[in-house]
Amino acid sequence: MTNKNQSFGVGQDSMSSMTCLIHVLEAWFGVEHLEDYWNFANYLLWVFTPLLLLILPYFTIFLLYLTIIFLHIYKRKNVLKEAYSHNLWDGARKTVATLWDGHAAVWHGYEVHGMEKIPEEGPALIIFYHGAIPIDFYYFMAKIFIHKGRTCRVVADHFVFKIPGFSLLLDVFCAIHGPREKCVEILQSGHLLAISPGGVREALMSDETYNIVWGNRKGFAQVAIDAKVPIIPMFTQNIREGFRSLGGTRLFRWLYEKFRYPFAPMYGGFPVKLRTYLGDPIPYDPKITAEELAEKTRPTDDGTRFHPADSDARGFRSSSPPLVSKGTTQDAVTPNVHFNIMIYFNFLHT
Repeated sequence: MTNKNQSFGVGQDSMSSMTCLIHVLEAWFGVEHLEDYWNFANYLLWVFTPLLLLILPYFTIFLLYLTIIFLHIYKRKNVLKEAYSHNLWDGARKTVATLWDGHAAVWHGYEVHGMEKIPEEGPALIIFYHGAIPIDFYYFMAKIFIHKGRTCRVVADHFVFKIPGFSLLLDVFCAIHGPREKCVEILQSGHLLAISPGGVREALMSDETYNIVWGNRKGFAQVAIDAKVPIIPMFTQNIREGFRSLGGTRLFRWLYEKFRYPFAPMYGGFPVKLRTYLGDPIPYDPKITAEELAEKTRPTDDGTRFHPADSDARGFRSSSPPLVSKGTTQDAVTPNVHFNIMIYFNFLHT
């Protein structure tokens, strides 16, 4: 073993700084074989890291089930008050929103830019990009409830309503599966409503290039026209760096198209910085068609449809090559388009 009094200077055998530090600590604390312990810890980290990356996405599902359990307990506790109160679930919503907002702040340093664009009252249709797991939208709903006192309704895929135990959660947080007439009714009643035109297909088949998977969908635009409400575009920076899906592979694509269920495995749960950006509202125009409004809302490559007033706001493109080389943490920016957003591929909080 190296002499404890040996100095690690120039001219001696080359040795990594970590090895040098370990020997210094051995001499300092009088502990032997510290390097062996360090190597063993590194080995355990190497072995278990893949398992952690597979487990973390399902921790989000675990949190959802914790939320459901809490709601069931709350329901039983307040069963006698149900006949006397029209806001039985407000306390539960606020508690759950606080729980998710805390998780957002601690794990992702979550921020919402453009919150002032959400009206204090009255309807608006929010159109958002669907990540592999839309955890950013859960955080966004919590922010809206805490800071605006409003519940944002959301259109969810039909399979979500078939997940065991989810019915109470979906009822309390006002998730619907359509149809179009129901969406129009909600907006005409003065509520906020969120729709992801890409839906589950975008969640599975989009990737780190953030390609938009909307196809020719224009139903959301017809909803906005029929309800005579503005559209507020929304995007969350780094949502694809937090969670990834293998749904883009041929097998899982085939399974989804065949059964319309998201069988693709996910991985991730990385503590990346998440920032949600809200674009300028697209006002109701009685002269525009659904096709034109959908095209106006859809991100494009040419950058001619949106010129952000804020120098920090950058564009988003519907198809592009990888924006950042593997292993880099430099900020990457794409041309300006309709969404008032940024995409920076940071793997650490900034």
